[in-house]
Amino acid sequence: MAYFDNAATSFPKPNKVYDSIMKAMKEYGANPGRSGHKLALKLGREIFKTRELLADLFNIKDPMNLIFTFNGTQSLNIGIKGILKKGDHVITTSMEHNSVLRPIKAMEKEGVEVSIIKGDPVGRINPKDIEKKIRKNTKLIAITHISNMTGTIMPIEEIGRIARAKGIYFLVDAAQSAGVYQIDVERMNIDILAFPGHKSLLGPQGTGGLYIREGLEVKELYQGGTGSTSYELEQPDMLPDRYESGTLNGPGIVGLGAGVEYILKRGMDNIRKHEEELTSHFIEELTKIESVKLYGPLDLKEQGAVVSINIGDKDSSEISFILDQNYDIEVRPGLHCAPMAHKTIGTLEQGTVRFSFGPFNTHEEIELAIKAVREISKEL
Repeated sequence: MAYFDNAATSFPKPNKVYDSIMKAMKEYGANPGRSGHKLALKLGREIFKTRELLADLFNIKDPMNLIFTFNGTQSLNIGIKGILKKGDHVITTSMEHNSVLRPIKAMEKEGVEVSIIKGDPVGRINPKDIEKKIRKNTKLIAITHISNMTGTIMPIEEIGRIARAKGIYFLVDAAQSAGVYQIDVERMNIDILAFPGHKSLLGPQGTGGLYIREGLEVKELYQGGTGSTSYELEQPDMLPDRYESGTLNGPGIVGLGAGVEYILKRGMDNIRKHEEELTSHFIEELTKIESVKLYGPLDLKEQGAVVSINIGDKDSSEISFILDQNYDIEVRPGLHCAPMAHKTIGTLEQGTVRFSFGPFNTHEEIELAIKAVREISKEL
């Protein structure tokens, strides 16, 4: 089997991730922060270790400003809905995942003004277009780092400078970049960083994180037990407790920490270089097939390890089915939860067949995919 659906969730994971989760479950799977016995304390320490690893990865000064969530969608909902209120203005783009667009549209119904910057035909966003849309009541700029559909890399550092100069909060969705591309929240002026744990950070599903800059007031979306200040009926103000009500996915967070350790040991630059080589190999050969249409910049300086294609006018789901059933190649067809991005590049009706590569894919697998696409193209 050749698995090319890493943009949805990375697979396989490093063996250490599986081993760490099982060890946590079997040896110290108590409730962290709720008891003073050694098992609860052990899991609490391991969770904090993961918090520190992620803080180092993103250059977060205080690990306590890193909140654990259950996925990137939850992180984005907290970041967006916790900042915006009636009368505010938010700027986003047509290249966003629904995890950004749907919370923003929900806030629009509550009186938030919304501007959506349209990408160009390959999904690029011009920072000047964002700057032109800034109003007196603009409170937030929310943008993905890398499109989950075209792989287009957005100029977040430049956009961050604009946001900081204008006194506007800057939120980055790092679902397709965290763990592969360098993210420095200080240098990039990122106020809120949202990410899932199960994609390129190589952790399990059910994990995610949210960075909130020190001093930034973000309203929590739910309240409950935190294991701290239990004598008070009000939600504690301290971080991360304010946003971590209820029992965390402790074994999952331990597994996420193991994924980050793998990335640091192998080297993020080495992982990125490997994925770039696979992407280049794939793009170079598919451009030679006449009936294949590729989307995105098709330039490694502007594109991550996500390549969307179509074969003639055939429905993307049909192509995906053939790849799965006849070639044992796993990809994702359809709209990829990014309908506005498809509208931007003109594939809303057909969708696309998305290939997304990870650190454990090989050039032999890329050759298999190229051979399959070539054969399908001839038959259709």
